[in-house]
Amino acid sequence: MKREYFARAIVTVAIATSSALQLHGVKAAEPALTGTLLKVSEDKVITIGYRDASVPFSYYDANQKPIGYSIDVANLVIERIRKDLKLPDLKVRTIPITSQNRLSLLQNGTIDFECTSTTNNAERARQVSFSNSFFIIGTRLLVNTKSGIKDFDDLKDKTVVVGAGTTSEKSLRKMNVEKSMNMDIISAKDHAESFLMLTTGRAKAMMMDDALLAGERAKTRNPNDYEIVGTPQSYEAYGCMLRKNDAPMKAIMDAAIADAQKSGLAAKMYTRWFEQPIPPKQLNLGVPLSPRMKTLFANPGDKPTS
Repeated sequence: MKREYFARAIVTVAIATSSALQLHGVKAAEPALTGTLLKVSEDKVITIGYRDASVPFSYYDANQKPIGYSIDVANLVIERIRKDLKLPDLKVRTIPITSQNRLSLLQNGTIDFECTSTTNNAERARQVSFSNSFFIIGTRLLVNTKSGIKDFDDLKDKTVVVGAGTTSEKSLRKMNVEKSMNMDIISAKDHAESFLMLTTGRAKAMMMDDALLAGERAKTRNPNDYEIVGTPQSYEAYGCMLRKNDAPMKAIMDAAIADAQKSGLAAKMYTRWFEQPIPPKQLNLGVPLSPRMKTLFANPGDKPTS
């Protein structure tokens, strides 16, 4: 009986204490911030990485300001952080990154996250974490319409350019060895260098993500001189990179992306960047929303594809 009496007394005191706190407007303590969110809340600054020539994902406008589909995704994340952390005056710093240095700049704290055109795969996931996917691409080829190249088998004994440090480079080099194709593979530092090698004839084909290839083709003076060909060697998911095992930051990023996809906002963003004229030259990529993208928008998630 005494034990039951004391148990009831403890419960009564707990209820009374809780009620008193509520009456006086005292809220329960919120979980302590950790990781990137703690850093951002203390500095009142968030630093994102961007690519300067990945049309239409992340590139410069006429005023050298980063714009694009991926930049819009990054801004969704930033606005979510402002709201959840109650930081209306949060400042945004931008730093250019490349395919070669993007992981190291994230790991060493130079940038807090990046949303550009980075594929979520197992190798990278051992070093960093990824948000929900925001885009699905297929790896294909851009060629001159007079080249006679229609698929990857036609690359035997040809010179092919590919971005250094990309998943396409790894795939192409593996194909070259396994199929004894005798390709001369050139690793370019960025998309612009790759496309220059193609348009000047130094390379007969350029391998990259199909959406990026569409962006490069649209930039040339005569887009009809080039075509995207070949059976996709893989389907890959773009995600925003964040520091490894930073669960609170990932939760905010995932929520921002999922909400946009389910609400229809992401579809409107897609139309803006892929089906309408885009700055600075008012190019229209003319790439309709694919079935895989429609599935992603209906079922947000962070799983790599293949």
